[in-house]
Amino acid sequence: MGDHDWLAERFELDRTRLRAIAYRMLGSVHEADDAVQEAWFRLGRSGASGVENLSGWLTTVVARVCLDMLRQRKAKREEPLDDVGQDSSVPAKDDPEHEALLGDSVGLALLVVLQTLTPAERVSFVLHDLFAVPFEDIAPIVGRSPAAARQLASRARRRVRGAAANGDVDRARQRAIVEAFLAASRGGDLGALIALLDPDVVLSADDTAVRMGAEDGVRGADAVAGTFAGRARVARAAIVDGMPGAVWLAGGRPRVVFRFAIDRDRITTIELVADPERIQELDLLILEG
Repeated sequence: MGDHDWLAERFELDRTRLRAIAYRMLGSVHEADDAVQEAWFRLGRSGASGVENLSGWLTTVVARVCLDMLRQRKAKREEPLDDVGQDSSVPAKDDPEHEALLGDSVGLALLVVLQTLTPAERVSFVLHDLFAVPFEDIAPIVGRSPAAARQLASRARRRVRGAAANGDVDRARQRAIVEAFLAASRGGDLGALIALLDPDVVLSADDTAVRMGAEDGVRGADAVAGTFAGRARVARAAIVDGMPGAVWLAGGRPRVVFRFAIDRDRITTIELVADPERIQELDLLILEG
């Protein structure tokens, strides 16, 4: 077996773990794959000569790539979060790799909470608390001392626990479901839409929304999914009266507000509000996107 074949075989042994690390850091399957691929390119360029712990070396490379990506994203004020329902590259829930990617606790909700951390906090927390990497190894990745890296992870841990204690994890999970719904709607992914909807979901619309072309009284996952497939292209995620929702803006003003009710990770009702007076009464926060 040649050196390249040996490196490729050895790399594949670490791929799932590296992808899980990158996914938790970035919250995006596609970006995680990019980070892992970059690690492979760097391994191919440098080789493994002189590397005593190849798994540790690959972890460091992936973490540094992710840190750079997080910093670039922060500068651009972007926070992508892939939705598992519509991304065919994410394994199914009974696949062991799914557990490696999402974990068996809070999954997407944790990813949303992690978005509130600084890049260095996020990298330190993910590496240490989720993958047991020593602070001595984390320190050079984030450019801090081991003690400072410990403080970064500790600060991140307090924020994550605080979010869970305040119920933010549940809201984060619901926000992830709404964002997944919007992404599947824009992409026309009927299967992903159906997977996110309760079998008895109900879509309602006020009179103003109906005059604008919306349908009222649509029932069932298949029918509601068919109504939204390929639509909601300009709808933006929002917080509506403290809960995850969406809004369609026209001329910078909200024209239609999407209100969602979610139970057991499935959307049970969708209400379209277009009456200007009702919209004025809503507490709306348009999210970055």
